[in-house]
Amino acid sequence: MTPVIHTTGLARTFHTKRGTVEAVRGIDLTVPAGEILGFLGPNGAGKTTTLRMLTTLLAPTGGSATVAGHDLLRDPAGVRRRIGYVAQSGGLDPGVSMREELTTQARLYRLDRAAARARTAELAAELGLADLLDRPCAALSGGQRRRLDIAMGLLHRPDVLFLDEPTTGLDPGSRVDLWDLVRRIRDEWGTTVFLTTHYLDEADALADRLVVVDSGRVVAEGTAHALKTEYAGSPDASLQDAFIAITGRRAPAPAGTPIAV
Repeated sequence: MTPVIHTTGLARTFHTKRGTVEAVRGIDLTVPAGEILGFLGPNGAGKTTTLRMLTTLLAPTGGSATVAGHDLLRDPAGVRRRIGYVAQSGGLDPGVSMREELTTQARLYRLDRAAARARTAELAAELGLADLLDRPCAALSGGQRRRLDIAMGLLHRPDVLFLDEPTTGLDPGSRVDLWDLVRRIRDEWGTTVFLTTHYLDEADALADRLVVVDSGRVVAEGTAHALKTEYAGSPDASLQDAFIAITGRRAPAPAGTPIAV
């Protein structure tokens, strides 16, 4: 089976006044269709740079990649047509309704007005948002906003959905609801999900396979069970223990996480 994401030596170097920074030093990655991939690493490991390259927001300076059958360098527009991207911060307009946000986004994906309205209604029903369509975005809860963010990334039926720390700032109940939604997106629609998160319990619960990067390179990959067994000595160990053994550092706390005192 042709992988949905395949990279060889993917690299990104930044040139600054202070010198050269090798943010990503050659990522080799293969993601099959229908997989939920957890992409993990400490701060500064190259996760965000890799994600930005795979979503065409940042041009690589080395290596090659194909995403959803399109070459990242030669056909970035083709990549964009086949992926959905949900950024960590979201981008909703608080002054408009959920319905307007979805139909406007659908129109940007070149659906005609009738198709945009139909797709909005379809997704709202699928994601449990139908009763909220006429509510202003400013009046939505955190969990409802994240569901809307994900709906906007799914309007054009992408092959791959990139989720950048999708549950940061959500309460525990909303996090679990969002986990269930991600599983449904994969199980019922066959969408490949590329997930970055600093919540290791989330990666453990959701991902079919994990890739850990550090200093711009892949340093470990496998199922959570395999990584815990190999690096922490037991499948019953925590993923945090395995992460520390792999990187020498604890996973960074997500933005907005309260600090224990």
